Amino acid sequence: MKKAKIYMPSKTAMQSGKFKSNSWILEFVKENLQKDFVMGWNSSTDTNKQVKIYFDNKDDAIRYAKKNDISFDILDPKKRKIIIKSYADNFIKN
Repeated sequence: MKKAKIYMPSKTAMQSGKFKSNSWILEFVKENLQKDFVMGWNSSTDTNKQVKIYFDNKDDAIRYAKKNDISFDILDPKKRKIIIKSYADNFIKN
């Protein structure tokens, strides 16, 4: 049985906006990695490890996994904690 994880990718440190950050990804779990004897890199004979499938929402990803008999783990995104303060708050002494 294939094993996968379903998650919403986080934005990189180089991004300030949240454009294209609302898609969900089904990615197969990487197992049985072998070392390449020439270069020493990790390699595998299973090409499913290279596949990422993008979905518009979590329910579509779950439905796809169940339809194709893929066991999965869901990694829910962490909520961002936004602290709203004004520029003057930088100069308040406690």
